[in-house]
Amino acid sequence: MQIIKGTTDFIIKEGTAVAIGKFDGLHLGHRKLLAEILRQKEDGLKAAVFTFDPSPEIFFGMNPSRELSTNEEKRALFAEIGIDILVEFPFNKETAATSPEDFVVDILCRRMNAKYVAAGTDLSFGAKGKGNFALMASLARHLGFEAHKIDKIERNGQVISSTLIRSLVEQGNMEEAACCLGAPYKITGKIVHGRALGRRIGIPTLNQIPPSDKLLPPFGVYYSEVKADGKTYKAMTNIGIKPTVTDEARTTVETYLYDFSGDLYGETAEVSLLTYRRPEMRFSGIEELKRTMEEDIREGRIYHGLA
Repeated sequence: MQIIKGTTDFIIKEGTAVAIGKFDGLHLGHRKLLAEILRQKEDGLKAAVFTFDPSPEIFFGMNPSRELSTNEEKRALFAEIGIDILVEFPFNKETAATSPEDFVVDILCRRMNAKYVAAGTDLSFGAKGKGNFALMASLARHLGFEAHKIDKIERNGQVISSTLIRSLVEQGNMEEAACCLGAPYKITGKIVHGRALGRRIGIPTLNQIPPSDKLLPPFGVYYSEVKADGKTYKAMTNIGIKPTVTDEARTTVETYLYDFSGDLYGETAEVSLLTYRRPEMRFSGIEELKRTMEEDIREGRIYHGLA
């Protein structure tokens, strides 16, 4: 996948089918939109995604800075489903002032070489977000590209959106979040060295420092799955600050892999959070912590069908 980032000065020579959006979380609504442009590859177009970096919401302080998907996670997902070109267009005072008409003519048509554009019903673009799908469709007729509107997807009477999923994650409702995302909620990051306490008590864990812009669910223990080094492992994950063993307010993601022996330090791990087991606790000491973790692991074996 070609990634164009950090520049407004580019020209794509091949004709493209373009999806426009923020794509935070890459939920079922996003996947419906992306499936539409992927179908255009059959007609010889390149599947392209256009998104702003940072998003207008974050730039203008309208949204929390923590997001469902980091840029790295979004890139991996786009590449996995077959997107050919990803444009992370710089969003700043200058580009924010682009008129809706100039956005379509200069960016979509001239730079992106768009022949087909798909967007959601809530599309807004150009200065102050004044551009909408009706304007896009009107300009498309004059400029010679096709504009296609994608309707929202609902679940249990609610529109699936990044805002809804953010609320579910913040509640620790990982099952419902997964239903809306079309996949479990993930935390991706490199495995780093920790304090080695788990190894000393016979419960070795993989340690990750989550990105500062990544939205985390409530601190606590989750049953999980981990992809690392080309393999998938059943696992148990603790997210929090480890109050029993340290007074540092440093958030970590620690994961125990069932029936694993080996060294994954330095590897990138993708931790999928499946279900919430219990909140993070402060124990009286290491022995109580160990007993509780052993009980978590026994229950996890049953959950994962390993018992």
